[in-house]
Amino acid sequence: MNIDFSLVLAIITIVSGSIWAIDKWFFAAKRSTDVITDSEGNEVSNEPPIVEFSRFIFPVVLIVFLLRGFVAEPFRIPSGSMLPTLEVGDFILVSKFNYGVRLPVLNKKIVDFGIPERGDVIVFRYPENPSIDYIKRVIGVPGDEIGYYNKVLYINGKVAEQQPIGDYSAGYYNFKELSEKMSEPKINHNILVSNLQAPLDFVLTVPEKSYFVMGDNRDNSRDSRVWGFVPDENLVGRAFFVWMSWEWGHWPKWKRIGSVIQ
Repeated sequence: MNIDFSLVLAIITIVSGSIWAIDKWFFAAKRSTDVITDSEGNEVSNEPPIVEFSRFIFPVVLIVFLLRGFVAEPFRIPSGSMLPTLEVGDFILVSKFNYGVRLPVLNKKIVDFGIPERGDVIVFRYPENPSIDYIKRVIGVPGDEIGYYNKVLYINGKVAEQQPIGDYSAGYYNFKELSEKMSEPKINHNILVSNLQAPLDFVLTVPEKSYFVMGDNRDNSRDSRVWGFVPDENLVGRAFFVWMSWEWGHWPKWKRIGSVIQ
């Protein structure tokens, strides 16, 4: 079961704010004239517990809702599809304003001032099930011709140069780690490939208002090669920071905390 936390926060904000406002407008003034004292004669609050709780929780939840909806949202990495860039258990922050301002819950863009660039690591609503958030790297933007031959990427006819780094072990699998260089813009990031997987060759053109994305763990990622393009309306934001790295049953990975996502 996937929980929409933005919707939960919105509901809590509306309910607590409504209780507080209704009490303030219709009941608080009358109640203030009724003085209640304890056994020692000291005045005590006659505010109902639900009103007191709503008055306390409303501003807190409202601030969280606004920050999460318009500034930055936290996510946890659940799989190894973005290795070696992101590891299982990484807690990341995603900027919500790089690609325009969207209304929380409704996911409707109200201000448009940016689009993803090649190389950006983005979070988006999975096209086959929008209730699930996915994270991948943008490989192609609208109009790009993307080719993939023998596990080598070509963007608009230009090869993304690869340089070997060494072996990479992830669980029961062994991969080759490579540095991949995109020419436009000039971005370096590391990827993993496996000698056990046969290459899936293709060439395609990215349609308007859509993006072609791939995981950095190229042979262990369900991405645009399987389910197609990411529509612009599915964008959530750009991943930019690892604020915690902790997989259950293990010690936190202190060296990863505070790292910038490239």
